[in-house]
Amino acid sequence: MVQTKVSDKLRGGYYTPAPIADFICRWAIEKPNCKILEPSCGDGNFVEAAIKRLFEIGLKKAELNGHLTAVELMPQEAEKAKTRLMGFGGNPSSIIESDFFSFIYKDIDQNPGKLFDVIIGNPPFIRYQDFPEEHRSKAIALMNKYGLNPNRLTNIWVPFLIISANLLSEKGKLGMVIPAELFQVKYAEEARVFLSNYFEHLTVITFKKLVFNTIQQEVVLLLGERKSSKFKGIRFLELNGLDDLQNVSFDSMYQSDLKTIDHNSEKWTKYFLEQKEIDLLRTIRNNDKILTAEKYLDVDVGIVTGRNEFFMLNKDQVKQWSLEDYVMPVVSKSPHLKGVTITKDDFAENVESGNTAWLFIPPDVPFDQLPLTCQKYIEYGESMKFNDGYKCRVRKRWYITPSLKVPHAFALRQVDGFPKLILNESGASSTDTIHRVLFRTEHEPQALILSFLNSLTFAFSEITGRSYGGGVLTFEPTEIEALPLPILSGIQGLNLLEIEGLMRKKQVEKVLDLVDDQLLIKQYGFSKCDVQVLRGIWRKLAERRGNRKRRV
Repeated sequence: MVQTKVSDKLRGGYYTPAPIADFICRWAIEKPNCKILEPSCGDGNFVEAAIKRLFEIGLKKAELNGHLTAVELMPQEAEKAKTRLMGFGGNPSSIIESDFFSFIYKDIDQNPGKLFDVIIGNPPFIRYQDFPEEHRSKAIALMNKYGLNPNRLTNIWVPFLIISANLLSEKGKLGMVIPAELFQVKYAEEARVFLSNYFEHLTVITFKKLVFNTIQQEVVLLLGERKSSKFKGIRFLELNGLDDLQNVSFDSMYQSDLKTIDHNSEKWTKYFLEQKEIDLLRTIRNNDKILTAEKYLDVDVGIVTGRNEFFMLNKDQVKQWSLEDYVMPVVSKSPHLKGVTITKDDFAENVESGNTAWLFIPPDVPFDQLPLTCQKYIEYGESMKFNDGYKCRVRKRWYITPSLKVPHAFALRQVDGFPKLILNESGASSTDTIHRVLFRTEHEPQALILSFLNSLTFAFSEITGRSYGGGVLTFEPTEIEALPLPILSGIQGLNLLEIEGLMRKKQVEKVLDLVDDQLLIKQYGFSKCDVQVLRGIWRKLAERRGNRKRRV
């Protein structure tokens, strides 16, 4: 159940489904004499699961006190957890009413050697800037103590995870519900490096269905063992849904494919692959003949208007306000880019279809010097308070949109099926829903566009971009520039019109067959087998991503 009160929003909590809490406790708690920490216990789901597990493996009711410490920020949630604890004969003082960072900050000073054998929980999901400064400053200090330097984009689950892990005993185990953002977002880079170095054995359990009923947030179960006599590395186990957890035996879990872990900040999406697939990607990464796209492309965000509903107009609105002399052509949605080229005719078709295709660009002069037709439209915008938005408010003149450059090409910011570059022959720019691309080299523009349509770049796109619960793959400009991009020496052997037609029909596999043959096999010397593996990597990860479009 999502918590909706203002105080609950601060906590950032979502009630953990009982099957998850039970499974994590069954895995983590092996001995009745262990010391357990729950750093953000909410109403006590993990507390109850931990107690039941302790009793199951032999702990007597009279021996419960002293084995469990739980922390909770919100008093009303702490009271619920205390009630649950007392129902099992526990001492309510085991539930600490405090924010986790203040508790640890104080506890470390008083008990510098205090460690826990098991740490379990579901850390809150709160944007770093929304967390109270008094708590945030302690979190920063503790992260710094452990050699990490979180930035202001960091979500608060990251310091919860890192600081908790540092409280484990030498052979301790950590089991937590973590956003799948761990795999891919930039702010979790330090966390990925830390985890790969700190734990000898990691198991990540994912679900084909989204397991929280009220949010589009994909979560994973992160199981970490500081020391492991049997296993060194990381393994991924994908289940269909929560019901499958009760059928998982730990013996079978440990028989799933174990991968060698990279001790770097690279995204973890690659670990969904088999070891031979990971090895091929690592070999390509180390191939100095295949450079990243930044060598050839300068990718930047599109135009940030600050209020598209005011600045972006369709043809009827342009006519209504007599703004024909004060607009420029702009592409505003990915579906408007049907092939790998957008021409003036394509843009005209977008206009005639009634799409918002014109950006309002009045002269950059004081209001009283503007043409009357521009003044009337700006006055309308102010009557609707469009000028109150942050992006508009901080400008010298709120109605002047900066950075209007027209790019050589476009790159999709959000991808449903597959990524692509689109050659810009329309004279248009784009809003920030689409990235703008300038070519850095003298390669033929058509060669650069076609080079992007290969199985190698497609495979890397799935582990370089970011995908959330809705299944859409999202790229920042730097992530597009980071893609390995083999380049065609020329477009001989490829029919540009044929490829354009196939792309407009979304027959991307046929396009990949054509480009892979010319580019990867004939020019770069890849075997047909390796190309098939790369194609399989793309298909596998894209299909997995697509399965998250709708939670069942």
